[in-house]
Amino acid sequence: MSIRKECVAMLLAGGQGSRLYALTSKIAKPAVPFGGKYRIIDFPLSNCVNSDIDTVGILTQYEPLELNNYIGNGQPWDLDRSFGGVHILSPYQAKQGSTWYKGTANAIYQNISFIKKYDPKYVLILSGDHIYKMDYAKMLYAHKQTGADCTIAAIEVPLKEASRFGVLNVNPDYSIYEFEEKPKQPKSNLASMGIYIFSADKLYKYLDEDAEKENTSNDFGKDILPSMLAAGEKMFAYRFKGYWKDVGTIDSLYEANMDLLGADPEFNIADTDWRIHSRNPIAPPHYVGEHGELKNSIVSLGCSINGKVIDSVLSNNVVIKKGAEVRSSVIFSGTVIESGAVVENSIIDEGVVIGKHAKVGGNTDGGKKIAVVGRNYRVADKGVIAAGEIVE
Repeated sequence: MSIRKECVAMLLAGGQGSRLYALTSKIAKPAVPFGGKYRIIDFPLSNCVNSDIDTVGILTQYEPLELNNYIGNGQPWDLDRSFGGVHILSPYQAKQGSTWYKGTANAIYQNISFIKKYDPKYVLILSGDHIYKMDYAKMLYAHKQTGADCTIAAIEVPLKEASRFGVLNVNPDYSIYEFEEKPKQPKSNLASMGIYIFSADKLYKYLDEDAEKENTSNDFGKDILPSMLAAGEKMFAYRFKGYWKDVGTIDSLYEANMDLLGADPEFNIADTDWRIHSRNPIAPPHYVGEHGELKNSIVSLGCSINGKVIDSVLSNNVVIKKGAEVRSSVIFSGTVIESGAVVENSIIDEGVVIGKHAKVGGNTDGGKKIAVVGRNYRVADKGVIAAGEIVE
């Protein structure tokens, strides 16, 4: 009897992440640091292992080197398995030719052979740019109970923001009767989270049909889901109640980091009942010097603080020198903020040096705008990077 996996997860991690500007100029969006010691991809990977899904294909394309190195053999997430485990899947040369992934559906289609190797009954499709904790096993149970061909995870959002998402219009039993991709005038505030469970045979069928079409975007939201709905397939929404944030923009990435702060944070990454796994860099404990001051902040290993840090998130090995001030900011690893410098309402990428008495970010008359400094950049002594400015 052949060994099979009940459910295989496919994690889409190949997007360019252009709305993160300087932060993704050299790395893939899922590799962007988050919360001091994590990277964005840690969250869906941790959700998989916590949900007892042990076979994950990670589809990469844009600037994959750092992400590939970070994932390694999957050991930090307990995904180093002899059968299953984590696999990096990049576009490749095949007998019929090769192309870059044209869209989310085409990326899965090009890797159908990987899925079929494990002969699963169900396939879980995930995005690599969301921050959340979710038990996929509960969603899979709901998929089985309804006898659905496709189940879409959905979350309620403010109606004024619903046009940013795929919107699900549902019956009282949460069966879907209409799917609108980013409608200008949404009828519902139930937004697709970009998380799908397909019965495997239906997924293969609609991916094959989509690949034969000429006028297609090769996209799940624009093509596959509407085609299934039009054909009368059983499709249900799975309503998710909890914290979920798409961190595909500067503002949303900043806000998600700020949501970690406080005695009762909106999103708790210290929850021992749902551990977030990470390839945490080996570093000494953080150090707060005699002139250092810390207030309502997350500070990772290896940091040396002799200045003032308030309402901020610091990754590992950040140096804040005497007289420097960091307020309401997110600082990635290896950054040095020299004496007298002030950083406010900013995201500072890895390996940056902020020169003495330099000023980065701040407030504007129109309110808070996030300044961004790209990796390995050096801000000159007394240099100024204005609120909302982005430099690479």
